[in-house]
Amino acid sequence: MGRLTVAALRVVLAMMFAGSIFIQVAVLSLLARDIGEADPDVAMIVLPMVVLTVLAILAGQVAVVCVWGLLTMARRGTVFSTGAFRLVHLVIGAFAVASLLTFGLGVALAPGEAVAPGVVLLIGGVAVMLAAVALIVLVLKALLAQAVARDAEARDLRTELDEVI
Repeated sequence: MGRLTVAALRVVLAMMFAGSIFIQVAVLSLLARDIGEADPDVAMIVLPMVVLTVLAILAGQVAVVCVWGLLTMARRGTVFSTGAFRLVHLVIGAFAVASLLTFGLGVALAPGEAVAPGVVLLIGGVAVMLAAVALIVLVLKALLAQAVARDAEARDLRTELDEVI
């Protein structure tokens, strides 16, 4: 992997992480305050909305940190090892949890008339997309397993060839 690609991806990951922290701290606290003052019907859903959103963002942060670790392994040339599977499992889990939390947010917002049905439908669509990302990473994990097996096989063949020579 090229140095420019690694640097660009690290900048993007750092910006995503910093932006998610900003959203967790600043925007959600302002949102909770504004919605809490607005309408009694809306005030009932503020706590679940803020908690589920913060937890979903936390799951995204876990995924970003794991991708950073996988990027480091790729730069070092050690990504085709069993150590990468731990990080890949965490990414899959983070996206699955984020999907469930997003779905839970939609369920929390659905009753009553505080939130339009279209917004709840959009949140459900985001939950499905997050689940799809988890499934895509699961497929990529199977490809990683094949690559690790091929790498181990190539190492064994090199060892045998060295012994013959």
